[in-house]
Amino acid sequence: MLLNTILLALRGLARTKLRSVLTMLGHGIGVTAVVTMVTLGNGTTQSVSAQIASLGSNLLIVMPGQRGGPGSAGSSAPLFKVADARAIEDQVSGLRAVAPSASQSTTVVAMARNWTTSVTGTTSGYFTAANWTIASGRVFSEAEERSGAAVCVIGETVRNKLFGAANPVGSVIRVKQFTCDVIGLLASKGQASMGRDQDDTVVIPLRTLQRRVTGNQNVSQLTVAARDGASTDRVKASIEELMRERRRITAGENDDFNVLDTREIAQTMTGTTRLLTMLLGAVAGVSLLVGGIGIMNIMLVSVTERTREIGTRLAIGALEREVLSQFLIEAVTLSSLGGVIGLALATIASIVLSGAMMVPFVFDTRINVIAFAFSAGLGVLFGYLPARRAAQLDPIEALRHE
Repeated sequence: MLLNTILLALRGLARTKLRSVLTMLGHGIGVTAVVTMVTLGNGTTQSVSAQIASLGSNLLIVMPGQRGGPGSAGSSAPLFKVADARAIEDQVSGLRAVAPSASQSTTVVAMARNWTTSVTGTTSGYFTAANWTIASGRVFSEAEERSGAAVCVIGETVRNKLFGAANPVGSVIRVKQFTCDVIGLLASKGQASMGRDQDDTVVIPLRTLQRRVTGNQNVSQLTVAARDGASTDRVKASIEELMRERRRITAGENDDFNVLDTREIAQTMTGTTRLLTMLLGAVAGVSLLVGGIGIMNIMLVSVTERTREIGTRLAIGALEREVLSQFLIEAVTLSSLGGVIGLALATIASIVLSGAMMVPFVFDTRINVIAFAFSAGLGVLFGYLPARRAAQLDPIEALRHE
């Protein structure tokens, strides 16, 4: 009996092929919008997490001022000294590396090529703390740090701009007015959060930068990496206490520095992207409801057009539940096939848009199953009213219908 009802429903849809296909397509577009928005949102979240993780694990960044981050460059708070980094290294336990650093944007030249980049002066601990690895060559030694040697390690972007695909190790570049031996090439990290190119950098010993580029002893940032297993909250509290003491900040006064925990930044940014994903998915979900209303409209039209057919079935002994089942099956078939079309279109759209937006394509089976189940459920919800109207028709009145 159920099989006969299903066959009747499918024959009913087959009689109006174009209308059925257009209804399924309209419903499928709603599914496409929801799944594509969620997939792109998940890809963006994963991209943000990876970019922050590339900065380093268990990483704390101590910045002058309270705003923190690159935007605090204009802060009036006093900068740090190398002694601050040494004090942290000596008095705070659970650390893997501490690196003072200062940066200045300047033009570097190699042969006939030049490129404006960020030149960072720091110690060798910076490569450990900031999770840098060396693609070729080496980092500078402690002896080169102490003497302020003219040596540098360059990033992938600088290599491409100055040397193309050639290995730069052993070459010479000019930084401001002095020449610098390239002793190492950093492995590429790609873009960081906010689109900053991490590979667009030249790293030299801090003393070299202070003597030959900036002309002062200031340190604009302290990079601190905690050991694996160490509590970054405890390390952060210890650093804050030490810096308040060294900068003579009394009780009740606000700190004139900021300790950024990259783990907290990651949690905040991924939480924000997830929230935006949910909002976009909810907005796109409205199109699913519109598709459901379209299915109900088409089913009501179908019931009106087939009133005499329904009356004939009821007159020869068909039960109300059989007529109800027939039209419900038609509605669910429309919504389910629309869901399948939507999932296929969403997969294609997500792959294309992920490539264009340079975020990873993340196929989430759970989201696809939920979207399909919700789509099929809308068929039951919006198909019930037309199906009930068909089942409750008076056979005599239905047979008189013109």
